[in-house]
Amino acid sequence: MPYVVSNLAAIFITLPFAGYILFFISAKQFTGNHRRSVQFAMDMSTLLFILSVHYLIITIWDKQILWVIMLIMILNAFLVVLVHYKVKEEIIFHKVLKGFWRVNFAFFFVAYLLLFSIGIITSITKILTT
Repeated sequence: MPYVVSNLAAIFITLPFAGYILFFISAKQFTGNHRRSVQFAMDMSTLLFILSVHYLIITIWDKQILWVIMLIMILNAFLVVLVHYKVKEEIIFHKVLKGFWRVNFAFFFVAYLLLFSIGIITSITKILTT
């Protein structure tokens, strides 16, 4: 049983799109609302994309830079609070938190795609040069 759980976790961290699709399909079956299902899947898979970016960096460059990821998340939070305050002229905590989480999704989604591409290119060039 522990192997099943660890293998599932490894799959979802390695392929966060699988987690996103699973969350989306589950939410779509439960709610029937496409927009809410997409939002739910984004919210749930954000952590998967963050972990995937971390492990892709370790795999590609053999460096642990979790502190940079945390710093990026803090900067994202600062940006969301600043924009929210400029637009609303007050801080509504749950909206700021939701915005923060969605900005993180967008950032780490793009970072995952870039790092995945870099990893594939790096692997191909290593194979071709040896």
